[in-house]
Amino acid sequence: MASYRTHLTVLEQSAARYPDSPVFRTPRTDPNTNKILEWDIVTYSQFWQDVERFARHWTRELTACGVRTRSVVGLWLGGVTYVDAVHIYGIARAGYIPQYFSLRLPNPDIIFELLEKSNGHALIYDSSYASVLDHAPVPTFTAVDARTLPYPEASLSPNQGSTNGDDTLMIFHTSGSTSGRPKLVPVSYSWWDFALTKIHGHMKPRQPRNGRQDVTVWMGSMCHFGQSFMLAGMIQHGSCTVQFTEQAFSSDELVDMFQRCGLSRINIFPTFLSQHLRNSRHNHKLLALLQSLDNILISGLMMSPEDEEWVYSNGIKLMNCYGNTEVGSMLVTPESDAQMASRDSHTLTPVPGSRYLFVPIDGEADSAAGAEAETAYANANGQLVELIVHADSPDCPDRSLRHEDGNYHTGDLFVEVTPGHYLYRGRNDDWIKSENSLRCDTKAIEDNVLATCADLVAACIVTGNGRPSPALFVEPTDASTDPEKLKRDIVRRIRPFHARRYMHERIVLPQFVLVVPRNTLPRTATKGNIRRRAVEDAFRAELDRAYGVSR
Repeated sequence: MASYRTHLTVLEQSAARYPDSPVFRTPRTDPNTNKILEWDIVTYSQFWQDVERFARHWTRELTACGVRTRSVVGLWLGGVTYVDAVHIYGIARAGYIPQYFSLRLPNPDIIFELLEKSNGHALIYDSSYASVLDHAPVPTFTAVDARTLPYPEASLSPNQGSTNGDDTLMIFHTSGSTSGRPKLVPVSYSWWDFALTKIHGHMKPRQPRNGRQDVTVWMGSMCHFGQSFMLAGMIQHGSCTVQFTEQAFSSDELVDMFQRCGLSRINIFPTFLSQHLRNSRHNHKLLALLQSLDNILISGLMMSPEDEEWVYSNGIKLMNCYGNTEVGSMLVTPESDAQMASRDSHTLTPVPGSRYLFVPIDGEADSAAGAEAETAYANANGQLVELIVHADSPDCPDRSLRHEDGNYHTGDLFVEVTPGHYLYRGRNDDWIKSENSLRCDTKAIEDNVLATCADLVAACIVTGNGRPSPALFVEPTDASTDPEKLKRDIVRRIRPFHARRYMHERIVLPQFVLVVPRNTLPRTATKGNIRRRAVEDAFRAELDRAYGVSR
C-alpha cells in the first residue's frame, strides 16, 4: 500500500536531487546597525542534515521524559527563522505530531488549554517565554539550536508517510479566537498530500528561467498555515526562500533581495505589498524590479483599488490566492491571466481536483455583514454566493470543523462574473482579517463591551480590516461623558477578556477606542444595524491617526 507524501518525504527527495542548491538565504546583520552584511546560503543537503540532527536531539530529550512517538508535542515559536524551521521539521521527523503555537498567542494558560484539548504531552518553547512557564502541566523544553550541541546518539525510523490517510500529521489553529480561544485544526496525511499537490502547482517556476533558481521571500510565521504551505511548494521544485528581517520589511531590503539573492517571485499579504507599490510610484528602479518578477502571489485580503490600478496599469504580474487555514488554497488566478498581467487576474477559479459548492445567499439575509457586502460590493446584477467545501472534496477539513450538514462553510461571499470565474465580495459573518490575514471575531469583542460596559456604551462596532489590530467605535450612553475617561474605563473593564486573545485580536490601548456622538455611526435603513465597512470608510482619517498611518 502506498504511503501519503509529507513535507519530509518531499524534502529528502529534493535534498537528493538538488543537494548543493540554496533552500534558504538568511540575513547576517551587523549587531550595532542591523545592516544586512550578507545573505548566507543554506543548501538542501544542509537543511536535511540539520532536520535529522534536530530530530535525533528531540528523540533523545522527549524519550527520556517518557514522551512516546506519535504523541502531540507543542511548538511555541516565532516561526520566522531558519532554526525555527528546523525545529518544526525536526519534531515531525522524530515521529511526533507537532502542534503549532505562534508568539502572537502570548498567554501560557491558553497554550496549555489547547495542549490539553489535543492530549499534548510536551511543549518546546522560544527562550523569550522561559519566565512564564514555571508551573507547566507538561514537560517543557527550550528550543535550543541543536547545531551547537554534541551530535545526539539516537535512532530514527525510516522517513515514510503514513499508509492511513486519516492519521493526524500535525495540528494548526484557527487564526481567530472562538469562545475565548482558537480552535484546533488537525491536518491528516491525506489532506496534506492533496495540499502538496495544490501548492506544487501554485509554486511552479515560470519557464524559461535560463537555468536560474526560482527564489521567493518568506511570507509569515511557519506556526501559521500559510508559510508552511508555501515552503512545501518551493521545496518540491528545488527553489529558494529568502528569510526577511521582519515581516514588514522595507523596500530597500526588497531591492537587496533582488540584487544579492536573485528574487524571482514574491509571496506576500496585500497590506505589506502596499508599501512597496506606494514606493514604486516615485522609485523607477523599484518599479522595474517589481515588473521583472515572474509573479507576485497575494493572499488573505483584498487589494485596495488604488493598488490594483497601479499593478494592472504597470504590467506587474499578480496571482491572487484565496484560502484559509482550514482548507488551504481554494480559488486562484488562472495561470494564463497571471502571466498576462491582465486586469482579469483578480478573478479566481477553483483549484483542480477540488469539489466546491457556490450557494446563493438569501437576498433578505438577516446578517448585517451579508447585507452590507451585497450593497457595497456586488454589482446590480450579481448574485452573491457562499463558497462551501463539499465533504467529498479532498481538502475538506477535519470533521470537528464542519457544519452539521457534513460540509465546511467558509462564510466567504463571491460573485460569478463569467462561468467558473469568481470575484471575492467579503464575508457573511462578523469576522474581519488583520493586516497579515489573521482573523478576528468582532462580534465577540462587541458582546463583551456591551456586557461589561452597559452603563457606559449605548452602541459599538469593531473595525480594523487590514489593520494590525482592531479598533472600537462607541456611542456613549451619556453625551456629557469625558471621552478620554470613557476610553480608559472601557479598556480597564475589557482587559480580562482581551488577555486571552491573540495579539492581533486585542484592544489594550485607549487610542484604539474612538468615541463618537450618539447616532453618528452609519446604519442600515431597515434594521438599523451599524455598517462596519461604512464606518471604516467614514472614519478612515481618524483610524489612520490612531494607527499612526500617513497617506
